[in-house]
Amino acid sequence: MQKAVSPPSAESLAPFDHLDHRYRGEHPVRTLALLFRPDRGRLALAVVLFTVKHSPIWLLPLITATVLDVVVQHGPESGLWKATGLLLFILVLNYPLHQWYVRCLGGSVRRMGITLRSALCRRMQQLSVGYHARVSSSVLQAKVVRDVEAVEQMMQQSADMGLGAVVTLVGGLVVIGFRVPSFLPVFLVVVPAAGFLVMKLRARLRSHNESFRREVEQLSSRVGEMTTLIPITRAHGLERTALGRVDGSLRQVFAAGLRLDMLNGRFGSLAWVLLNTLGVLCLTGSALVAYHGWMPVTAGDVVMLSAFFTVLTGSVTTLLGLAPILTKGLESVRSAGEVLQAPDLEHNAGKAQVEHVTGRIDFEDAGFAYDDAEPAVDGFTLSARPGETIALVGASGAGKSTVLNLLIGFIRPTSGRIMLDGADMAGLDLRSYRRFLSVVPQESILFEGSIRENVTYGLGDTDEATLLAALEDANAMEFVRRLPHGLDTVVGERGARLSGGQKQRLAIARALIRDPRVLVLDEATSALDNRSEALVQEALSRLVHGRTVFVVAHRLSTIQGADRIVVMDGGRIAEMGTHEELLGRHGTYAGLQPAFP
Repeated sequence: MQKAVSPPSAESLAPFDHLDHRYRGEHPVRTLALLFRPDRGRLALAVVLFTVKHSPIWLLPLITATVLDVVVQHGPESGLWKATGLLLFILVLNYPLHQWYVRCLGGSVRRMGITLRSALCRRMQQLSVGYHARVSSSVLQAKVVRDVEAVEQMMQQSADMGLGAVVTLVGGLVVIGFRVPSFLPVFLVVVPAAGFLVMKLRARLRSHNESFRREVEQLSSRVGEMTTLIPITRAHGLERTALGRVDGSLRQVFAAGLRLDMLNGRFGSLAWVLLNTLGVLCLTGSALVAYHGWMPVTAGDVVMLSAFFTVLTGSVTTLLGLAPILTKGLESVRSAGEVLQAPDLEHNAGKAQVEHVTGRIDFEDAGFAYDDAEPAVDGFTLSARPGETIALVGASGAGKSTVLNLLIGFIRPTSGRIMLDGADMAGLDLRSYRRFLSVVPQESILFEGSIRENVTYGLGDTDEATLLAALEDANAMEFVRRLPHGLDTVVGERGARLSGGQKQRLAIARALIRDPRVLVLDEATSALDNRSEALVQEALSRLVHGRTVFVVAHRLSTIQGADRIVVMDGGRIAEMGTHEELLGRHGTYAGLQPAFP
């Protein structure tokens, strides 16, 4: 029984611990060399094993020539048996050597695929939220799944087919050089001609492969968008519109794929005609040389040269046929490199770890601008005391979400600074800071797992009493008890089997069980009915107790209980005070009152 291929060790993944220092638009071949570095010994052994197991392909014409000469020249019969025995011995060796070769090569390629997928997933975790807002999740999924699969296929096929062609070419040319050296220059013409064809068409193949890849990524994005919008599409009877958008991408993929297939077809056909024409000329020439006695060439040599030209022509054709596969695979390496070298990172390396948080947050003239646009937040100054609840209100586009993103650390201020317990957050490792922070968004994000797994996500082993207490405080046990499997009930993809209020209460339980010091509520009740809102509000009242809370809400019941209300307008603070104070000023906040339900 064969030993299972071991997964990559921590050492094999080590080159990707500091990805921001590894990828700077380097050539994809260099990237592959880095990926295969831990398996260099196995790959070298695989090449040796393949050379031995593949030797019958290029030994057969030589043995055929030897046998034919024994027959024609009536040589010693022992020569016939020696040649036959040698060939049979190598043929029998093929099976165990092939199994060993597959184990070495297959294991290396699979480890490379796992390592590359791990590197991509790690990089996605390092990239900023702004990057993920710009790049479709479907495109990123395609890179992790489809592009890495294409790289694996390229390595497998180029190893099996390409290594076989190279070994056959080298072995055949060596035999010809020893047996009929005068014909070696003729054979050597084939390789430069093949190289010329590859170099001539490779640029066009690369551009067409890149174009095809972009169209497939666009299709992936369209399909992902379509599946997300199915409830809205069905509700408004827009099925034809949705299918029309996807059909447009399908037509573009078809056209790009057909162009690529036609180019590959012309490439392969031209190479086949040229190489076989050279083969016919070589056969005729060697026969004429033997017929007229111009050189010491035997009948066996003529047969050997003819067979070798057929074999070598097939090898060169195989190498030429690998060009599209290599081009596609290297383009997939470049595609993965787009993520691996993306500069939009959240830099935390080398910054101070946050070991304790009391909850004092100070915005000091903080501002943020997206690229070259007008500042989304400008001159924002606010001090939140530990345990204080701050509500942010204002019209759409006033900058509320940007302030929350600055607080969470999804983005860093482009002007001013934010202080956490007196320390500038620019010098802090935000990953360690977020251990003391929880977010309850407008739409709770759940994964397809059990209620237990969703609430304790990332916490490891959590005792049952702590979990039940968090669910009870979040008013979630009221519906969990009615579920068929209780805490082990699977909620479905994105919590599809739960109502909005139920998902929101699970989000609150998820926040409660982490006991955060800083809490962010982003319109946590805006999409709920009155009964669900009442249950969620009651749970929120327990959640906010003793914590520094920043809340964005469109419901008056959520806002008016805040210690301070910050009214934003155009990225700046327009007013600030309690609910009663702001109403008494008859300013911007008072004008917003009709908009609050």
